[in-house]
Amino acid sequence: MHHTTNIPVSHRYRHRLRGDQTWQADAACQTNDHHQVDPEWFFPDPDETGKIAAAKTLCNQCPVRRACLDAALETGDTFGIRGGLTEEERQHLHQNIATRLDYSRVNEAVAGRDIHLTKAERRAVIRAAYQQGLPEERLAWILQVTYEHAQKLYRAARRAERNRELRQKKLRSKAAQAGDFRRAA
Repeated sequence: MHHTTNIPVSHRYRHRLRGDQTWQADAACQTNDHHQVDPEWFFPDPDETGKIAAAKTLCNQCPVRRACLDAALETGDTFGIRGGLTEEERQHLHQNIATRLDYSRVNEAVAGRDIHLTKAERRAVIRAAYQQGLPEERLAWILQVTYEHAQKLYRAARRAERNRELRQKKLRSKAAQAGDFRRAA
C-alpha cells in the first residue's frame, strides 16, 4: 500500500475539488499572447527526448503541477506528459491509485473539502470520522452516501475498533505471560 506522510502546514498542497478544472488556467503549459507553448511537447514519441525535456522543464516551474498529476491519476489519463511525468513514469502510479493512502487528502476530506478519494482513503476517512466522533450525517455528507449507509459504516468502524482493542489486549497479555515465564526460568 502506498502511504505518504503528513506535510507541514507551510508546505501543504490544497487538493483540487472533485471535478474541478479551474487549476488549468494557472498551468505553465497554457499558451497566451505573452507565453507560447508548443502542445506537441506534451505528446512526444518515446525517442523525442528534446520535447520530453522541454515539457518537463516547463512542468517543474508549474504552480499547479500536483493538481495536474492528481487529475491525470484520478481520471485515468494515461496519455502524454502530465504533472511532470511521462506516460511510462506514471504507469506505476496509475496501477496503484486504488491503494493510494495520502493522509493529507484524508484530513482535507474530514475537514469538509469535496476531493476525490481512493478506496483506501475513504476507509481512512471513516475511521478518522468515527474516532473524532463526527455524527453520521457529517460522514454521509463527506462521502456523499445516504445517512443509512453512513450508519452501517459507523457500525463496521465500531466493530473494527473493538476487534483492534481486543487484539491489542490479547497481545499485551501474551507478552506479560512470556515475561513471567522468562523470570520463572
